[in-house]
Amino acid sequence: MHLDLNLLVTLDALLDEGSVTAAAERLYLTQPAMSRALGRIRRATGDQILVRSGRTMLPTPYAEQIRDEVHQLVTRAQAVLTPATEVDPATLERTFTLQCNDVVIEALTTRLAADLAQVAPGVCLRVLSETDAGVDEYELRRGRIDFQITNVVPTHADARSTTVLTDELAVIGRRDLPQAPSSWGVFTALPHVVISRRGSGNNRVDDLLKAHKLSRKVAFTVPTLALALRIVAAHELITVAPRLLTEHALPPSLRSYPMPEPTSPIPAVLAWHARHDRDAAHRWLRSLIADALGAITRGA
Repeated sequence: MHLDLNLLVTLDALLDEGSVTAAAERLYLTQPAMSRALGRIRRATGDQILVRSGRTMLPTPYAEQIRDEVHQLVTRAQAVLTPATEVDPATLERTFTLQCNDVVIEALTTRLAADLAQVAPGVCLRVLSETDAGVDEYELRRGRIDFQITNVVPTHADARSTTVLTDELAVIGRRDLPQAPSSWGVFTALPHVVISRRGSGNNRVDDLLKAHKLSRKVAFTVPTLALALRIVAAHELITVAPRLLTEHALPPSLRSYPMPEPTSPIPAVLAWHARHDRDAAHRWLRSLIADALGAITRGA
């Protein structure tokens, strides 16, 4: 029996996307070509693989059973066939996609811009903010994102990660505040600006306040750090943000204050897919990103 191993790549895309159309777009095939490939997979496996349910297609029990194994096989094959060569950043022409929240974007891109312009002028870094659902680990598997920076370690077997920075929460306010907001009394008396892309007024700060049977007055909920800092600079309000990632962006009128009590550390985790382990260009930029964030810890 002749086995077409290309069907494994097709099957992996179909199971990841759950759609013939999306899988075809991912592999740069026409929809009829992908439909024919699905037919060949069905004949080879003796299983429907995907079945229609209303407007969507759902994997069969057999497809669910083999999903991870297929993905791991494809990932290992890609790693084997990717040459482990060195890369010359000066001649590299490639676009990489990074996804992270806006606090990290502000801190990282200002540091990376000069490095990329000087040593790798042909590299384009496409930066995406996190979606309403947060940073989506699934996007790494689909190959739509090269890197993610989040505060949780990815759990999928094909994900790789390293912690590049450990931060802590701080109170951000004007230098001329009558009292430092580093006691619970002053902290809760001042109106707060909450940073939340999803518009939620509650976060880990509120959990901490509840433990002390306290609450705070939220005056604004805004989607970005930059907007929060503009509001805080103009009024006697405060916001809470990661100290190391934020201090570089503070205008002279603002400063960071310690929280009324220490909070749990906030890691910055750089994640990527295992398929890029042997990709020299990917490794180079990965190292550059890690160094840029590490420099924040060192105060460089």
